[in-house]
Amino acid sequence: MPARKSSAPNRSLKVADQIQRDLTELLARELKDPRVGMVTIQGVEVTPDYAHAKVFFSLLVGDPVETEAALNQAAGFLRSHLFKRLHIHTVPTLHFQFDRTTEHAADMNALIAKAVASRAKDD
Repeated sequence: MPARKSSAPNRSLKVADQIQRDLTELLARELKDPRVGMVTIQGVEVTPDYAHAKVFFSLLVGDPVETEAALNQAAGFLRSHLFKRLHIHTVPTLHFQFDRTTEHAADMNALIAKAVASRAKDD
């Protein structure tokens, strides 16, 4: 029985990865909403029962709030297309969230650069 428990999280990760790949393609080819610009899917987290999936995205250009609203409005459309592509019993309900990781990384880089500059000035 322990082998079965260890394979369940692995399957969940595989399903999340497949959803990420399929959503990337669907957003590029099928979604025609002008509010959704250049979106990059950063990651997908699927609940253990596959009922819900958090989809984290980032933007190259555009308003994160407006894009998040547009993506959440199109979630049913995207889910129906995922249903045709995925071969699983339950296709999760999609919940899109803007991923601020790149913003936080830029802020941290700025702080590090500031600290290095002040240290160089002190020396």
